[in-house]
Order: sequence, then structure tokens, then C-alpha cells
Amino acid sequence: MSRLVIVSNRVTVPEPGHPPPPGGLAVAVHAALKSRPGLWFGWSGKIDDGPAVEPQTVERDNVTYVVTDLSTGDYNEYYTGFANRVLWPILHYRVDLAEFNRSDLGGYLRVNALFADHLAKLLKPDDVIWVHDYHLMPLARELRSRGFNNPIGFFLHIPCPPADLLFTIPKQEQTIGALSHYDLVGFQTENDRNNYGRYLAMSGGHQGRDGTSYAVDGRVVRIGAFPVGIETADLAAVAAETVDSGFTRELRDSLQGRKLVVGVDRLDYSKGIVHRVEGYRHFLEHEANWRNRVTYLQVTPKSRSEIPEYGDMSDDVNRLVSEVNGQFGEAAWTPIRYINRSYPREALAGVFRIAAAALVTPLRDGMNLVAKEYVASQDPADPGVLLLSQFAGAAAELDAALIVNPHETEGMAQALRTALEMPLDERQARFASMFERISRQDIDRWAETFLAKLSETRRSFLIGQLRSLFN
Repeated sequence: MSRLVIVSNRVTVPEPGHPPPPGGLAVAVHAALKSRPGLWFGWSGKIDDGPAVEPQTVERDNVTYVVTDLSTGDYNEYYTGFANRVLWPILHYRVDLAEFNRSDLGGYLRVNALFADHLAKLLKPDDVIWVHDYHLMPLARELRSRGFNNPIGFFLHIPCPPADLLFTIPKQEQTIGALSHYDLVGFQTENDRNNYGRYLAMSGGHQGRDGTSYAVDGRVVRIGAFPVGIETADLAAVAAETVDSGFTRELRDSLQGRKLVVGVDRLDYSKGIVHRVEGYRHFLEHEANWRNRVTYLQVTPKSRSEIPEYGDMSDDVNRLVSEVNGQFGEAAWTPIRYINRSYPREALAGVFRIAAAALVTPLRDGMNLVAKEYVASQDPADPGVLLLSQFAGAAAELDAALIVNPHETEGMAQALRTALEMPLDERQARFASMFERISRQDIDRWAETFLAKLSETRRSFLIGQLRSLFN
């Protein structure tokens, strides 16, 4: 069996005897590496301005982890700069927040070249390479320029906006355009896939008869939709076990019989946390009978605090939460519990299981696995209700959720009331539909489907080359 080489921006090497770290990308990668020999390469998360050293290699559970440090300049220009101040906002439809600096683009391209240099020493002729996310879009081009003809796939975990927005990326042909050097490019939804197809066509690419292949400057790239799943069965079992844990019991007791509404998001402007809190405030303003009968728990670990926009957003959320609690709170009831820390998967599964409703209302999200995790954690006999943004990729699959527009404050409030007052039989029916979908399209199925399509794409490409030689 050929070796699978995974490449991502960040790699966290698990401690011996411990499960892989939480997070959508980490879980996805481990699913891909579960049944085949593999190597996972990326940034160690460390910054080191000393003399350049070779990447460090660690073996864990049949996976070879190879990690490299970055210099301060690389981190500031590649990661904090171009990746997160240009690509992240534009790919989330927020061109207004993008801040371009030519040196940042230089750092982005430089680190991709550095990764390719390191990989060139590790790759074997029959390796299958799978690159993940927006940090590493030019990597295939760098590897091809070094003579590697391996099958190389790419998966974009975040949204892909319409072509008109993609063309606003400075030097877009060197970044989003460089995806044409991959054999297969995967997206979360058909809408994302179609947006990129339109970009290729507007860039001069020629669509093949299959509708998913494009000829670009003598190369052929195939694009497809591969919605990321979760470990559905495992998470359902964890939730059933942890519902009686000390942590979950303490939370349940603290509610004193009130309904729990939960939101779990990294602090990011794409998550729509301000809009969500405004919707909850509108709900309390117009549904006086629900005051002191419901508690909203928002778990929001901070991230990228060195970027000014994130600091400003943190201030906005803190101010708004304080206003709502000051307006409606009572001596024995705090309407919103706002927490800036992370919890392990087991703890969150217990929280999800006792929550009457979950607010998963991003302004734009590639998939949003919290939505699927909430569904997987429910008690089939008495499930909660998922309120899901129409702008999350998960909405294409979880259409039995209450689909909301996070920009419509009144609609959000009405949907919350509907969720809290929904009859048991309707809750059960909606849950059953969504649970069946996420069980069938779980994380293992996602990895298998993408890699099978990559293999098929490469075979088709090689057959096409042979035919061209004899025709």
C-alpha cells in the first residue's frame, strides 16, 4: 500500500498513550491515517530565530510526525499576515477586513517553498500527498517545480466565495489560482465547488465534459464537494457516558430547572457571536414569560489575539453580554454565561446532551462541525433542537435543523422560541433525520471518499496521457 503524506499548517504531536488533539482538522487527518501507513508534516507551532535546523521526527501509533519551526518573520508574514489578514477574511466574504502587505505575500510564498524543500527530502515516488487548507495553496506548484509527479490532493476546510471575490485576492494567480497544480481539489459544499469552477473558467480554464475537470495551462485539475463528517458513533457513546459526570451534573444543578441554550465557537468575526447575542436579547425583550426560565451558555475560546480585529471583536462581545445581563439579570439568574476557555470533547458532549437548544449561527462557515457534534450528542428519547445558520456548510446536510439567517434578529428570536417550545415528537423526528445523515457520512467515509476520488483522478489522468501518445 502506498504511503499517505498529510501536509497541514499546524501539527500537534500527541503525547504517548493520549488520543489525538481535538479539532476538526486533527480528527480528519487521523481518520485518513487510521488504516494506512502515513506521515504528517507541518509547523510545530514554535517560533525559533536561531540557526536553521532540520525538522524533528516523532513516531506515534504507526504515524510519523515531522514538524518544523518558523522564524518570527515567517510567522508574522505567512501566518498572521497573508494567511489570516488576507485569505481568511476574503474567503469568508469579508473583503472589507482584508489588509494586504506585499512583504506578507512574500512570506506566504516563502514558507510554502520552505515546506516543499523539507518535503523533497521525505517523499517517495509512490507517496500519495494530501494538503490541507488555505495556508498551503501554492504547495503543489512548489512540489511540481521540484520534479514531483505524485498524486497530490488539496482540501479547503473553509468557504470558497464567488469568483468575483476570489479575484480580489492580491496576486490571486499565485495563491487561489495555484490550486490548479493539484490533481484533485475538494470543497465542503457544492456551492463552494461551483464558485471555484466559475473562477477557473473566468481565468481561462476549459471545463471538461464531466463538468468537474478543468484544463488550465496544459494541466488538468478535478474539483469536487466532500463534506467533512465527525466520529458520530464515538461521540454519541461519549455523550451518553458523560451525561452523569461530575462536570455535567454540576452544570445541570446550577441551572435550577432552567432550559439550557448553548453556543460553542472560537472567537472569530465569521462566527456571528454578536448577532447571536442580539438575537437572544430580542428574545428576552419580547418573550417576557421566558425570562428566568432559560440560560444561554456561550463557550468562546480566544484566538489570534495578536490581530487587532480580534481584540476589537472581543471588546464588542464583552460589552454586549454585559448589557444583556445588566438589562435582564436578577440576583439569582444570569441570562448569559460567557466563558473564554476551551473544554475537552467529553465535557462538551455532556453539555450538548443536556442543552435544550444549540445556537450554531455563523455569518459564514465552511462546514461547522459543532452542529454535527451537537446532533450526535443528543438523547434520542428527548433530543434538543439545533438552530443552524443558512450560511454554514452544514446546512446543506442538516436541513432538519431550524435554519436561520443570523442577520435577521427577530427571526433568530422567533426560532429560539420555536425550539424551546417544540413538541417532543417533532424534536425526535428532526433528530432522527439528522443523526441518520451524519452517521452515514461520518469522518471515515469522508476520508475514504476523497482518497478514492484522488486515486481515480490520477488513473484517469495517466490513461489520458497514454491515449494522447497513440492518437
